[in-house]
Amino acid sequence: MQEPRRLTADDLAERRIIYPESPERALVNRFRDLRTKLLELSGGNNFTIVVSGASEHAGSSFVALNLAAAFAFDQSKTAVIVDCNLREPSLNTALDIMPEAGLTDFLEDPDYEIGRIIYPTGIPRLRLIPAGTRRETPAEFFTSFRMKQFLQALRRRYPDRFIVLDTAPISESPDARILTELCDYGLLVVPHGKLTPGKVEKAASAFNPDKFVGAVING
Repeated sequence: MQEPRRLTADDLAERRIIYPESPERALVNRFRDLRTKLLELSGGNNFTIVVSGASEHAGSSFVALNLAAAFAFDQSKTAVIVDCNLREPSLNTALDIMPEAGLTDFLEDPDYEIGRIIYPTGIPRLRLIPAGTRRETPAEFFTSFRMKQFLQALRRRYPDRFIVLDTAPISESPDARILTELCDYGLLVVPHGKLTPGKVEKAASAFNPDKFVGAVING
């Protein structure tokens, strides 16, 4: 996997992305622990996981990106992060990527080649699929047969890769719930000290209980 550019330690720190030599050891270790727990749950197999916030500004993109980066730490593993927040995509900005196309372009065109929407991130063994053209009603994309084809194609093309889907808050849209049905796991991101236990429980209950792996407190 060739990298046309490589993000430096300063670049990663500025973007709040973990890396093996980061001085923020506590943060790195938290994501390593999360990675380890998910690997134990999957029996060491690769998987697809949806990451969604319990509310707006919960930090789900931060958690999704760093979880994907944690998988990419291991030289025997690779990861791809997919920006499924079609209303407010942010991952290409976080990674300083100017994409020509993304997920919606692939979903709208049955002849679109998936390789055209996969971008190097500057982080070894980590790739990004950006959201594409912004959409106000993305649910119609995620319930389409084409979305199933997309995930199948991604798994088939990269059988050694962990796939992380960053979505809009589960409290604000059905996207995360719909996508979790197509994936192996769902993970909830809860902003520290900002939600009542009742609201957190309501957000968690929106996931399929057979696929819900738990919550991460962010903050």
